[in-house]
Amino acid sequence: MILAPSILSADFTRLGEEIEMLNRSEADWIHIDVMDGVFVPNITIGVPVVKALNPLAEKPLDVHLMIVEPEKYIDQFADAGADHLLIHYEVSIHLNRTLAEIRAKGMKAGIVLNPHTNVPLLENVLEYADIVLLMSVNPGFGGQKFIENSYRKIEELVAMKQRLNPNLLIEVDGGVTLDNAPLLVSAGADVLVVGNSIFSADNVPARIVEFKRIE
Repeated sequence: MILAPSILSADFTRLGEEIEMLNRSEADWIHIDVMDGVFVPNITIGVPVVKALNPLAEKPLDVHLMIVEPEKYIDQFADAGADHLLIHYEVSIHLNRTLAEIRAKGMKAGIVLNPHTNVPLLENVLEYADIVLLMSVNPGFGGQKFIENSYRKIEELVAMKQRLNPNLLIEVDGGVTLDNAPLLVSAGADVLVVGNSIFSADNVPARIVEFKRIE
């Protein structure tokens, strides 16, 4: 299982130190949530912060764009150092083309589905993606309660993955805890994004180890 701590729950007054801590930890990726206050009801960080963190990060930057018109910012996030660029199905009018443009810039291309968006809608685009991120909360804020039907969506996506894109990585984000993580992995999740459950711990590296021991 690939573990991607979300810095949305990190201490923003010590963000450089938090990245250094993640470098030394057993975490695999560093997840960065970019929100615009339009597509989701929150505003977080953008290109300048990704660019500032890139020289510090020794692990892939998994950048999740919760913004309208993400296709306008592909070049900027590529130049800033994003390793993966994940965009929402719900705001992407020309999804195939946008995924191709992300790949052409040397990044892994990801599609994100909100909780209400059905997995079968990916039938004709799955082969163009490297990652599909299933949101298991409504995007916009950390610390929300996990939506239980997310397990069924993972299983649906696993079946589609086996048929259309065996190398696809299935990522899950929202309300992930030590209690539900084993069930998510058992359902077929390859990548878990974890924010509050990691950064609220007294010993963050030790909590990361706990997640990494899940099978």
